Amino acid sequence: MQQTQDMSQARTVVLALGSNLGERLDNLQGALDGLFEAPGMELTGVSPVYETVPVGGPPQPNFLNAVVLARTMLEGAAVLERARGIEEALHRLRDVRWGPRPIDVDIITLGQEYSAAPELTLPHPRAHERAFVLRPWADVDPDAELLGHGRVGDLLDAVADQEVLRRDDLPLRLPG
Repeated sequence: MQQTQDMSQARTVVLALGSNLGERLDNLQGALDGLFEAPGMELTGVSPVYETVPVGGPPQPNFLNAVVLARTMLEGAAVLERARGIEEALHRLRDVRWGPRPIDVDIITLGQEYSAAPELTLPHPRAHERAFVLRPWADVDPDAELLGHGRVGDLLDAVADQEVLRRDDLPLRLPG
């Protein structure tokens, strides 16, 4: 029987999922399931899936993207370790910067935490420039704010030229 952790002091963590290799929806689902297999994180929201063109990097296939919200007592390093473990399990290679990948799990924010550490910069340094993060995040949390940048809904205006296509035909199942 799994013990229930006291989450009264938990922080909200926002994670962005992306996949453009292999069975993209299955990869997103695998990442979503993997995030909540172990204790320490409580799912509070999952956005719809969006299809987007790649930003930066070499020519590559379109991405499927989603945003996940959770409450956690875990430190940033532990959330990052979980994210990297999921990427490794789904065969993510880091040989080409911004290259194609079966899965990408990015920590966008973790509570009110700021970090300039090279291994984990919080909030994510480019989230405010990316419609593929902002649009699904606004869907799952319309009142969300990105630390240091303002309301997510307002930030969408600056990236209105980035095409994001909502794919209601590709739903994610809630884990469990």
